[in-house]
Amino acid sequence: MPVPFTKMHGAGNDFVVFDGVSRPIQLTAQKIRRLADRHFGIGCDQVLLVERPTAAGADFRYRIFNADGGEVEQCGNGARCFVRFVRDQQLTAKDEIAVETLAGLIYPRLEADGGVSVNMGVPRFEPAEVPFEAATRETVYDLEVDGRNVKVSVLSMGNPHVVQIVPDADAAPVNTQGAQIERHPRFPRRVNAGYMQVVDRRHIRLRVYERGAGETLACGTGACAAMVAGRQRGLLDDKVEVKLSGGTLRVSWAGEGQPVWMTGPAITVFEGTIDLEKL
Repeated sequence: MPVPFTKMHGAGNDFVVFDGVSRPIQLTAQKIRRLADRHFGIGCDQVLLVERPTAAGADFRYRIFNADGGEVEQCGNGARCFVRFVRDQQLTAKDEIAVETLAGLIYPRLEADGGVSVNMGVPRFEPAEVPFEAATRETVYDLEVDGRNVKVSVLSMGNPHVVQIVPDADAAPVNTQGAQIERHPRFPRRVNAGYMQVVDRRHIRLRVYERGAGETLACGTGACAAMVAGRQRGLLDDKVEVKLSGGTLRVSWAGEGQPVWMTGPAITVFEGTIDLEKL
């Protein structure tokens, strides 16, 4: 039977979203790859599945599948689309919801201007929590990539991120070096590779090679990770605008031990139905 879906995007990072609350949705890695294919499927960076919660205190469970079919812990742009979706589908009347993810609870909030803010949780820096192979926690690490040393920051925003500062985001080797960093042996669960250009203390430009998806037009957790990395290195203020290829996100962070807040758009593109059994 055809299953309803919604195509959405957050600053160009695009999603196919399914309501698994009203009906059970069975997704395999092969089906997800076909759904994400821009020629043979609907096309998206990630497939999002809304389900009933299993954790105490949560309103919904949020599952995220990258275009390669793998399930991941967190997606910030998807979280904003998630809260817009459950409101539009009348699955909740709340403006702020508690959402269960593989990385723990997050709290997206629908704003009066139509944007969505998300409490993305507290960043984690200990290498074992990323995970990242390193003897001790450092602000900046040396990472050998293709025979040369690269200075990087490493942290988790519920999913693993590595951030390096570049003089020009447009010229950064995102699709060559980024692919190598994603599968670097020091990251046992692979990693999202961010390339940050610091414009001034309140503005950065960012490109991200996402684990399992390649370069996307925007990466919410990547924006948060970049801002945190810049703050840790003394380069940024506590509120920053992050300009990505698909739009701008606003990120704020009061400092270590505090949660990161991200605000940005969540747009519905179209709705339709698809027969999952034929994928």
